[in-house]
Amino acid sequence: MSKLAVVTGASTGIGRVLAKALSRSGFAVAFSYRSHEDAAVTLVNEIEEAGGRSIGIDCDVADRAQVVDFFDHVSAWHGAPPAVLVNNAGVQTWSPLLDLDEASWDKVIATNLKGCFLNTQCAAKLMVAAGQGGAIINIGSGCNKIAFPNLVDYTASKGGIEQLTKVSAVELGPYGITVNCIAPGAIMTDRTAEESPDYPETWSKLTPLGRVGRPEDIAGPVIFLTTPAASFITGQTIGVDGGLFSKPAWPY
Repeated sequence: MSKLAVVTGASTGIGRVLAKALSRSGFAVAFSYRSHEDAAVTLVNEIEEAGGRSIGIDCDVADRAQVVDFFDHVSAWHGAPPAVLVNNAGVQTWSPLLDLDEASWDKVIATNLKGCFLNTQCAAKLMVAAGQGGAIINIGSGCNKIAFPNLVDYTASKGGIEQLTKVSAVELGPYGITVNCIAPGAIMTDRTAEESPDYPETWSKLTPLGRVGRPEDIAGPVIFLTTPAASFITGQTIGVDGGLFSKPAWPY
């Protein structure tokens, strides 16, 4: 029987690529989404047409009752609890600190940070009860450590995710559950394309490897963290950024 991998926020973007990659690696894939229902249905069909098994469920990752129902549903669907959780769901708002409204702050923190906490807690309880360990992978950002101007709420949420990763790794380690964070750099997606029409050119110039990343660049490290080869890695943040955030501002 295949193992179950759960991905939050997977109808589009990086999450969609991660769901497909996990399926190709032999996992049954359950994912949550809050928008783009047509894309979610298409994703399930694409995975199943390729020989995989998948289910997508509309779920607000920041609502405890919905998250509990989601995990109950997908565990029953698969016949076993998840072995892998990828906390990918996230939103952002562009605003200077002095102009940011409270509602935007609340939405970003609730989705990105609270959602990561709720899904981690629910999945980990099931993993602990099953007694077979597991892997939890949180999708962070380069702003886990570096300030991103005009993204104060997003930056705060991603910094919190890094610390949540570390604490979760310490507390869940005795149960054989690893918890790590992937911190992407400049990744070309539909969302980033909307942010700036010259996104690839702008960020390629700043990235030591000379290009922007693709969602597939995130998938490889995620898959690695689900394998026995990564069984002694936990509590870590792994930058997948082409060297972008290793490069300091340098005057000459």
